[in-house]
Amino acid sequence: MAESNKTGKRIFLQSEDCPIRNVVAQIGDKWSILIIFSLADGPDRFNSLKSRIEGISQRMLTQTLRDLERDGFVKRTVYPEVPVKVEYELTELGRGLCKSVWGLVSWANTHHDEIKAARRNYDNKP
Repeated sequence: MAESNKTGKRIFLQSEDCPIRNVVAQIGDKWSILIIFSLADGPDRFNSLKSRIEGISQRMLTQTLRDLERDGFVKRTVYPEVPVKVEYELTELGRGLCKSVWGLVSWANTHHDEIKAARRNYDNKP
């Protein structure tokens, strides 16, 4: 976890040793969780993922998949076919992350209408 200061409040160090900045920030970006939950349905190909995640660019999908592979959440398999076939799937670590984040995703789904209403109320303040 993060270190604490003299008052007991957490300090979030800008360091590889801080799991919140090093891991949580990576998976908390705009696209990682959507990709992880898309792959929870099973292995998939790049274009299929792109069509299932509206709004993601080819460049961003490529970069996010590379980052998830680098962190050990996603496995990329290239099949020696013509044309080349590439599939992405969750690793054991990725499946564990998916299970861990499911509570957040479920909570977001349950409270989505409340959050939208709160945003509307805030945006309509004079």
